[in-house]
Amino acid sequence: MGERLLRDLPDSVKRAATTDMASRLRTQLNLPGSLESLRARYASAQPFSHLVLDDMFPPDVLDRVVAESPELNADNWLSIKADDLQQVLRMRTGVDMGPASYQLTSFVHSPAFLYLLSELTGVWQLLPDPYLQGAGHAAMRRGMFMEVHKDRNVAYDTGLTRRLAMIIFLNRDWQREYAGELELWSHDGARCEVTVEPLFNRTVLFEVADPNYHGVPAPLQCPESRARHSFIVYYHTVGGKDGKHPSPHTSVFAPRAYRRKTSLMHTFIKNTTPPVLLRALKRLTGRSG
Repeated sequence: MGERLLRDLPDSVKRAATTDMASRLRTQLNLPGSLESLRARYASAQPFSHLVLDDMFPPDVLDRVVAESPELNADNWLSIKADDLQQVLRMRTGVDMGPASYQLTSFVHSPAFLYLLSELTGVWQLLPDPYLQGAGHAAMRRGMFMEVHKDRNVAYDTGLTRRLAMIIFLNRDWQREYAGELELWSHDGARCEVTVEPLFNRTVLFEVADPNYHGVPAPLQCPESRARHSFIVYYHTVGGKDGKHPSPHTSVFAPRAYRRKTSLMHTFIKNTTPPVLLRALKRLTGRSG
């Protein structure tokens, strides 16, 4: 093919190349349907384009990835806390990953896998992030959460535009009462429309775009001895959907998250302020409740 992209080839050649690529990947992946059916599922999914695929990767590979996940102590993980908006753990560096994690990363960064993602999503000229910034091993312990948000849209240092996110869940014997579901929310960030349980070898692929709100807003209820593990990968392009470079932003939380924060503060003030002072404050601010 030389330097020509698969999407730029004549349709007959493209179909043959795509079929050959899918056949090769099927020896390493379990795809639940044809590329055409999966592409249609992705494009028609609500509240925004996404796929949920079970048992896509060889389970023995993921078992080895789980075994390599760092011990849950402060030295091995970056603890991310932001007010009442998020409490999560992220891998400090990809340099210390074990061989199975490197094998998985190499595979999901490979040309064949990138072409597969492009065929499924319609996003072409995808570029991986070999540094796994904000990605790789991720964990959440009891009480941790991630409020509903839309993702950072530009990579940390390269300036590339994030276009796709892929989350591979690594939790065997995960119980529903542990919570930890990934929630996909409406475009206005007002309501949850899809929930995805974080079960072992379940993969979620979705577009990073405005306003694709998602999160894990319910604090985890798993035992102290358990954690919600996943492996995250982001994919990029040079510029956004229209070819233009978007204005960079970090995670943008849905309005409900800030309303919740305001409501918690209002409740705290109401419960701790003497009634006579509270009435005076209400008169000054014109509030009646």
